[in-house]
Amino acid sequence: MSQATPAAPAAPSQGIMSHKQILFVIFGLMAGMFLSALDQTVVGTAIRTIGDDLHGLSQQAWVTTAYLIVSTISTPIYGKLSDIYGRRPLFIFAIVVFIIGSILASFSTSMVELAFFRAIQGLGAGGLMSMPLAIMGDMLAPRERAKYQGYFLAVFGISSLVGPLVGGLFAGADQILWIAGWRWVFLINVPIGIAALLIVLRYLHLPKHERYSVRIDWWGATAVIVALVPLLLVAEEGRTWGWNSPGAIACYVIGAVGILAFILIEMAMKDDALIPLKLFRSPTFSMATIIGVFVGFGMFGAMLTLPLYLQLVLGSTPTESGLQLLPMILGLMVSSIASGQIIARTGRYRMFPILGTAFLAGGFFYLTFLKYDTGYWFIAGAMLLIGLGLGQLMQTLTIASQNSVGLRDMGVATSASTFFRQIGGTLGTAVLLSLLFALFPTNLTTAFKDDATLSAALNAALDPAVANAPENKQIMALVYDKQVAQITANIPPGTDLSNDQTRAAVVDQVIAQIKANPSGSASSANAAGGGALDDTSFLNGADPRLAKPFLQGFSASAVTVYWVALFVVLIAFVLSLFFKTPPLRSKSALQEAADNKEEAERIAAMEDDEEEKVPVVARVLGAASDDIDSEEYDTGIIAHRAADDFGALIEPGADTASLRAQRPKATPATE
Repeated sequence: MSQATPAAPAAPSQGIMSHKQILFVIFGLMAGMFLSALDQTVVGTAIRTIGDDLHGLSQQAWVTTAYLIVSTISTPIYGKLSDIYGRRPLFIFAIVVFIIGSILASFSTSMVELAFFRAIQGLGAGGLMSMPLAIMGDMLAPRERAKYQGYFLAVFGISSLVGPLVGGLFAGADQILWIAGWRWVFLINVPIGIAALLIVLRYLHLPKHERYSVRIDWWGATAVIVALVPLLLVAEEGRTWGWNSPGAIACYVIGAVGILAFILIEMAMKDDALIPLKLFRSPTFSMATIIGVFVGFGMFGAMLTLPLYLQLVLGSTPTESGLQLLPMILGLMVSSIASGQIIARTGRYRMFPILGTAFLAGGFFYLTFLKYDTGYWFIAGAMLLIGLGLGQLMQTLTIASQNSVGLRDMGVATSASTFFRQIGGTLGTAVLLSLLFALFPTNLTTAFKDDATLSAALNAALDPAVANAPENKQIMALVYDKQVAQITANIPPGTDLSNDQTRAAVVDQVIAQIKANPSGSASSANAAGGGALDDTSFLNGADPRLAKPFLQGFSASAVTVYWVALFVVLIAFVLSLFFKTPPLRSKSALQEAADNKEEAERIAAMEDDEEEKVPVVARVLGAASDDIDSEEYDTGIIAHRAADDFGALIEPGADTASLRAQRPKATPATE
């Protein structure tokens, strides 16, 4: 009898990438991420100088929000398109768009123009930040990513170190090559972007995966725009329009209609949706997304106030403020590496969202004790706590989302996770910065009501030596000149205000009058506060007594922002207690797809073999059926032929002697 041939060893899966190949791909991803990460740190460091030069620091929220709106909207589009056409072309497109936006931003003449050009940058940034995460999700199993995440942490660490230095250098220079120094904040992206593009073209090569024929959800993308833009617009302009004004109400209604339309469109598009609703059937994905929204709201909104606080209240230069953020970067790197190693070894990660939100809440609670004269090291402790919290949250939430889907939805799941976190960040930026600037005039008025603060400020303003000093001219013109003119008009001519005792007596008299009629001082302070944050350069080198009310007002406003951020993060902490986290997969998405394809091919081959190896008896019976026309239907001869085919001997009985059954079988040639 014949023997079965042993099965050949299975070929290595095509989905597996060697360590060397993975490193080359990561090299390309790091180049693109460095471009985006460096831009954020450089712009964040120089934004005060940019706002002062363009006379619109209070419009900073527009610049930041425009960038975040477009990057947020484009993120899920990148994810869906990359699932269809592949990650590499979309990543290259993102780099090119980011370079173009950087060139345009360098020609800005107003904060409005800068916001528009930053939006173009945001279109590229949406791919720069989401595509690397999706590609990592393809290549590496969730438990293995900790082995390679150090490379990405190095990118953020280097950008965090280099960014403040570069931003401070450009912001502090009047001109470089006949171009205003701050414009190089954007021009520096051009050579870096070109270098990143060349690296990606050279090294970023991924195994090809099957393309799926799907519809592109342009209607869903349109609905996202309709939903987000009016809500962010009212968040930015609500304090100017009035929160109950017709314009604000119109924005609320349009935003609500956009959200409803988006949900209905996604339901109709099903698997082809921009964000397939089937993803939310996974409790892990749903909870990770919700926590990401709250964390993004608190993180982005509150963190943007830290560089401003360091520069305005502590008097740090842009370069110094960037370097002073290093405790937060250190905490992020330490906790991210530590949590990554634990996840890689155990495959468990439930505790990290809980610990991360707890540390984050602790950091914001710490910041609520800030005073205008608080030292740097107090703030550094709070930033360290915030960093320790973020390091445990950022990678864990993304890994949890990716672990809940397969290769086909890897891009859209990763981008959806990033999308909702950015929505939280965009809303947090708009709401919390708007709250900061809305509260400032009121808090400035409160600062002027303090007897000691007002007495010291008026004493300095009435001193001719202080008032006429060049470094005090701006702050005097903004706030104190009008008050000094009113005071000098009501005192006897020839009063020597350069005399300390005389000036102190005048100040005591003025304060008594202000207490009797505080409305005049309050209106003056409100008027000053309304435009004070458009250009804060008047605080540079100003007499501390003159600047103190502004520092107190800004500090009090920042503390309110930190209270709001704390409340939002505490909601995330409570939700994290109910976060269900199944064990992480041990295979990458590419590996699983390759294994599934290999298994499908093996099953198909087995089915083909089964079709070829029809049982002999069935074949003989089939032959007997074909021979009915030749009258060879005798069961005895059929059994005899079967025995011949099997190689066995059958002794026929008497019934097999039929002459008609023993006639030769006809062949095609004889027929």
